[in-house]
Amino acid sequence: MTKTTLLASAATLALAVPATAQNLTVFDYSGFEDPAFHQPFIDAHGAPEFVFFGDEDEAFQRLLAGFQSDVTHICAGSVPRWQASGIIEAWETDQIAAFETLNADLVGQDVLAGSEDLFFLPTDYGSTALAYNADELSESDVTSLEIFNNPAFAGRLSIPDNVDDAYALAYLATGVTDWADASDAEFEAATDWLRGIHQNLRTYWTDPAEISQLIGSGEVLAAWVWNEVPVAMAEEGFNVGFARDTAEGTSVWLCGYVNMVDAPGEEPMAYDYVNAVLSEGSAGPLLGSGFGSANDAALQALGAEAMEAAGLGDVTVPVLAQLPISNEQRERQAEAFERIKAGF
Repeated sequence: MTKTTLLASAATLALAVPATAQNLTVFDYSGFEDPAFHQPFIDAHGAPEFVFFGDEDEAFQRLLAGFQSDVTHICAGSVPRWQASGIIEAWETDQIAAFETLNADLVGQDVLAGSEDLFFLPTDYGSTALAYNADELSESDVTSLEIFNNPAFAGRLSIPDNVDDAYALAYLATGVTDWADASDAEFEAATDWLRGIHQNLRTYWTDPAEISQLIGSGEVLAAWVWNEVPVAMAEEGFNVGFARDTAEGTSVWLCGYVNMVDAPGEEPMAYDYVNAVLSEGSAGPLLGSGFGSANDAALQALGAEAMEAAGLGDVTVPVLAQLPISNEQRERQAEAFERIKAGF
């Protein structure tokens, strides 16, 4: 190959490969690197660098150990712990383009973790409820969360390997809809309920693709899952149901981005990134993947039918919102959950 040809090939390659924003590192769950979720940022700067974690405890420990990111995607229940650690700093709300149109229910005092400063910027939310293989089960089989205690389904049920989702399920099943006010007795009742269903579980699922495959094959008949799971399964042609109207209720989770202290990149890019995620153009792709945008104006513009199809329509049953809880309560729940999974 001649030098001229080599240079021409290099130029062609440079045009073929998308530019990357070397000055922004996003620490996130796998899947959120979808360009459609932040296209305005890519248009301005190129793609950010994504680094993925499996769960927020892992992310927290990696950051404490010295890993650096500019923004990190976490859910509301983790906010007090992260704020207390000193690794995040407040967002400047006047730099958030959609701040005035954020869903007011998602930016309350609970989310602010007792501070007037915005340490957690809500960007996406979803529901957790009972998905089931509709070829094997009927709607009458999934009217109650007590399906997890039904010996007829032993070994063919699953819940997430996630302490927040597990306790949201257990509190609902034992009659609690506000976990921030849970008493010691209510915590013990929820823990006993989780311990009781342990023997009936096929697995504690860790990945949406994993549980989708298990439900689709019929190996698991019913599972406590995020709404993105039945959305994806339906798109793939599976006959899947999503029962958000169980007698005991459903759960809503809320996630967003935190601004890291001493971040290695350029601060304006962090704002450009979260503004892109909250933009009107991102709301549709997010909803198509099962995530409701925290930009309420952009989300409502998509219509009630689209929200229902994504598993985010209105419900009349109790709803447990996974809002921040104290460090002490979350640690107590995490310790108990690990013991239960180990069979104790």
